[in-house]
Amino acid sequence: MLSVPVSVPQATVTGPVTGGTGIDLIGTTSFNLKTVGYEQSEYFVSGTATAYASASPLTSNGRWNVTAASSAPYKTRMVVYRPINPKRFDGTVVVEWLNVSGGVDAAAAWLTDHMQMIRSGMIYIGVSAQAAGIVGAAGSLGATSGQAGGIKGADPARYSSLEHPGDSFSYSIFEQAGAAIRRDASLVLVGVEPKRLIALGESQSASRLVTYIDALGHRSQGIYNGYFVYSRGGTGSALSQAPQPAINPPATTFVRTDSHVPVMMFETEADLLVLGYLPARQPPTKYIREWEVAGTAHYDTYGLVESMTDTGNGSADVKTFDTMINTVSSFDNGAIGCPVPLNAGAHTYELRAAMVALNNWIITGRPPLQSPRLDIASSSSFVRNKNGEAAGGIRTPQVAAPIAVVNGTGDTSSAAGGFCKLFGATIPFSTTKLAHLYPTHGTFVRKWDQAVAADVGKGYLLPADAKVLDRVAKQSSIGG
Repeated sequence: MLSVPVSVPQATVTGPVTGGTGIDLIGTTSFNLKTVGYEQSEYFVSGTATAYASASPLTSNGRWNVTAASSAPYKTRMVVYRPINPKRFDGTVVVEWLNVSGGVDAAAAWLTDHMQMIRSGMIYIGVSAQAAGIVGAAGSLGATSGQAGGIKGADPARYSSLEHPGDSFSYSIFEQAGAAIRRDASLVLVGVEPKRLIALGESQSASRLVTYIDALGHRSQGIYNGYFVYSRGGTGSALSQAPQPAINPPATTFVRTDSHVPVMMFETEADLLVLGYLPARQPPTKYIREWEVAGTAHYDTYGLVESMTDTGNGSADVKTFDTMINTVSSFDNGAIGCPVPLNAGAHTYELRAAMVALNNWIITGRPPLQSPRLDIASSSSFVRNKNGEAAGGIRTPQVAAPIAVVNGTGDTSSAAGGFCKLFGATIPFSTTKLAHLYPTHGTFVRKWDQAVAADVGKGYLLPADAKVLDRVAKQSSIGG
């Protein structure tokens, strides 16, 4: 058993859980994990969680000094995806704070980054840290998917014993879950020992993770060895909320710089201007790095349409590439539509590289590059080049060898409850413009391959994905 801070209460872990209709996790991959050499299981985690208070207003620099305010019992769950062959385990456990933006538990970061976790042999654990995952959230997108009452309502035979005292206690629950993975590794990880734990949160969960880092992260060293803050906005989440006293962070909240744990922040175009991350940009420090990726949306055609079925056989890569020309405007099997075509910029490839960069940073102590920043024209617009693409940032092949304008801010509607504006837009080039840019297919392939190679050289793309992207371009009909 690896040591954890004695200040973190010991939770009780039970499982693997059986009964009911099986593991209920709607927002995750849909293929059988056995096809990629993985298996899934579920564990319950219970104990007494703490809600926190602060004697003074929370500050923008994130150097908060919080104190215990109240306690309450809880019982939640962890969903574990692990290699069937324990020899494939690379020592890294990625612990995702499950996203509840849609009112249900969603493994948002697993969807966009699962291919690299599987290739590396990482263990993935999704934690139901918030109340909505357990009891649901009325009036949300998730209420249309059969889980309006949370997992308790969806499958009482399996989950009726779960209880959540409210989101003021979520930070303590997430901390105790991480400690439980270490303390009870023989049970949760089926005998293998973790060498590293990476805490991961996307979007709404990234906001929660910022508050976790600023409130508890500095004391939790020894639990999480690194933090991956994926698509955050400009502020954190409430430290405390009803029925406890409301304690909100400042409108601009930075990650504290006095914690000696690596923090990787990954931001798309939409995150900067739609979610308001722009004023919360931070310069690199010994323990903070930030990547900003041009041509990207908060979520895109890969994440919304292709990720659920991507087993790494190349089909999803071909289909995602094709959506730059043959655009799509709906997802969830067509149940949810947006007024403009969804962004086809597919930031999954850079995200995979960022996860590897953070993992190597933890192992070696050598931080990755800080990416160039996107060029800002105003608080609501980017500097754009002649093709209409945002300037600056990581130049993906989709923007360096473009066949369409992909952006993160092209949908300004309130469609799908405002979610569509997070999904950007795609504007395919006309056949005339494509012929002008790429007189032959070989011209396009050479330019695309050069862009891929440049990003591999800087660490923004992985060699395995470079091979896939080069093959997809070669097999396309672009040019001539």
